[in-house]
Amino acid sequence: MDETDRKLLNLIQHDAALSLDELSERAGLSRNACWRRIKRLEDDGIIKGRVTLLDASRINVGLTAFIALRTTEHSASWLKQFSNAVRDIPEIIGVYRMTGDVDYLLQAVIPDVAAYDRLYQRLIGRITLADVSSSFVMQEIKATTVLPLDYAPERRG
Repeated sequence: MDETDRKLLNLIQHDAALSLDELSERAGLSRNACWRRIKRLEDDGIIKGRVTLLDASRINVGLTAFIALRTTEHSASWLKQFSNAVRDIPEIIGVYRMTGDVDYLLQAVIPDVAAYDRLYQRLIGRITLADVSSSFVMQEIKATTVLPLDYAPERRG
């Protein structure tokens, strides 16, 4: 990855709706060179997709919950059942296997605490858990989808 790739990725991360003409102009490339670079970044799996970010509060899911899970079961079959259970719950937008005291950390968006309770009931109805502890976001200080590009390896040849 060179500086031009980083520039393109930075532009796309901030606004995936930029046209190819706008991208090529801002990156200082011809339209074809810009398209080839973006295509290569997609083919290499660096660009995984393009999305539209929605305002959670405007679609009535403005309450974010972080749900810490502990389990006594660590088998492959339990993990498969757990993965299937959380994938089927649309309010859960992030699932992470953790080190330390917590086995899994979930991020969910819901309208209110009553909706959280319904989510909790669905979750424990699908999978056996040893402990569930939730925290609700009071204020979002920083939330971004923009990844830092300073650590990306240089492209060879």
